[in-house]
Amino acid sequence: MKHVTLGITQFACSADAASNCDRAEKLARAAAAKGAQVILIQELFQTPYFCSEEDPRYFDLAQPLEGNRVVARFSALARELGAVIPVSFFERAGTAHYNSLAMVDADGKVLGLYRKSHIPDGVGYEEKYYFSPGDTGFQVWDTAFGRIGVGVCWDQWFPECARIMALKGAEMLLYPTAIGSEPPSPGYDSMRHWQNTMRGHAAANLMPLAAANRIGVERGLGGTQIDFYGSSFISDQTGEMLAEAPRDAECVLTHSFDMQAIRDMRRSWGLFRDRRTDLYGPILTLDGKTKPYMG
Repeated sequence: MKHVTLGITQFACSADAASNCDRAEKLARAAAAKGAQVILIQELFQTPYFCSEEDPRYFDLAQPLEGNRVVARFSALARELGAVIPVSFFERAGTAHYNSLAMVDADGKVLGLYRKSHIPDGVGYEEKYYFSPGDTGFQVWDTAFGRIGVGVCWDQWFPECARIMALKGAEMLLYPTAIGSEPPSPGYDSMRHWQNTMRGHAAANLMPLAAANRIGVERGLGGTQIDFYGSSFISDQTGEMLAEAPRDAECVLTHSFDMQAIRDMRRSWGLFRDRRTDLYGPILTLDGKTKPYMG
């Protein structure tokens, strides 16, 4: 596939799961109407961001992949639109719980599952209470519109995630996200840092990248408040910003890429040819010094 049009959505989530799914479908359809062949919806879009606080009642939101009605709904939508749609959801697998994503191809087939690898833990983002660290490894899928890698939110801060997906042959990197204000530091705004980190991944790996975030002020049952700052975006293979959503408005963004030209550029630069894997041992450690136990 030479030319591929990427679309992303951005919207506020309410306590009404059916309404949230309806909104996601409406915006996905709008993206498809603008030519999008790959459509990215934000992280955990079925509900408010329940991880803002610890409450065991929220575990009832988790559902297994098999028989998952939301995944089935968006699989049918992908088939109807002829578009690839990654679907973020709260997964229950036996006694374990994961922040997961089902990759749905343009024919509606679920190609596989990714479980979020990096799990944050801080005031307002209490994800370690709900999610086990993902055990799938970083995933890349051959879809109708190219080879796509997807990380989930906190994964986007780690260059290792992006690089491994690139090494596995990804041609495009996608990050569904839920990020906003920091309850302990209400005056702190990470938005540009957030964008710049991912734009660096795009430039370092020479491939398009997109992130879809939510908007709106959400308050948890215990009163914790997060103001999600939107600013979803699409960047090109050099990290250049091509399209950016506002901080506080529902939005659909699209951009078309010449994937063959980008592939040729990636090959010509030699960034992967010139890697020195013999020098990268310290990245397998936490302190940069200790040789990891290999078993």
